[in-house]
Amino acid sequence: MQTRNWHHWESKIHANGDNAPEMIKHVQEFKFIQDHFKGHRKRWRIFGWMCSFFKQFYGSVTEEDYTTMRLGFVMKHCNPTFNFYNYMIRALEVDFKKVVGISWYLWALLMIFLLLNVQGLYVYIWISLVPFIMLLLVGSKMEHIITELAYEVAQKHTAIQGDLVVAPSDDFFWFHRPKLVLLLIHVVLFQNAFEIALFFWLLVTYGFKSCIMGNRAYAISRVVISVISQLVCCYITLPLYAIVSHMGSSFRRVMFDENVTEGLVNWAEKARRRTRIPSKTPADVGNSQVDEASGVAVQITNAHADSLVQ
Repeated sequence: MQTRNWHHWESKIHANGDNAPEMIKHVQEFKFIQDHFKGHRKRWRIFGWMCSFFKQFYGSVTEEDYTTMRLGFVMKHCNPTFNFYNYMIRALEVDFKKVVGISWYLWALLMIFLLLNVQGLYVYIWISLVPFIMLLLVGSKMEHIITELAYEVAQKHTAIQGDLVVAPSDDFFWFHRPKLVLLLIHVVLFQNAFEIALFFWLLVTYGFKSCIMGNRAYAISRVVISVISQLVCCYITLPLYAIVSHMGSSFRRVMFDENVTEGLVNWAEKARRRTRIPSKTPADVGNSQVDEASGVAVQITNAHADSLVQ
């Protein structure tokens, strides 16, 4: 599986350290650039999207991709000794709790589909087919972001000393919102789960030959598409999302340990309460400069956290 490979590559990075000499290399000599940039230098959008579409099904993330994106993240947000793999897994666990949950907008979307279930529209087929198409688009977009990272570096540099470093940015994502990808995956998984559950409920309750089941060919097609979507999402899209989603401009709150995060939140809340006190007692006048400094520090910290931690 992809996660096992990532853990192995992360261990190799920490084992090797920074012993390699920093040599000057032409940008086209890097394997990451060769895989994602060479062959379409004019940035043909159709060709690039086609390559991204097919690449998600085989070797979606290579060792060069992982090490390059990891280095781009740690150089932007922390330091090279940061354990990017552990951070990525913790973030994926948080996101997994979201995608297995049920929100009101999912039920609203489902009600709209059911209200449109009239003769001739074959809504149940679309409930299975639309999420599958969305899933393929999301996977293609994740691969295309990796291509965009390679293209940006190749356009800005001719030769590079040392390792290749990409520049993560929200501009690579749809509407500059990396969280939108997780929302689409959430919708896909919910629709697939509903389709599979509905099929087996009708099968157990009324039987396969019942008129409520509808056309048998359509019923089987719906289940097959839903099962394929679930497999593609679990083995391709989610692992791809797990690493590419961190190529945005900010980092996740899980970067910090739970105890550290809780301590920072409690400290910030106490500082906010102190700054909300409308008046000072005579005994506090001597400490006014300290309180004002604390308030400024809290404001700066909160602003920094809002801009970076999501």
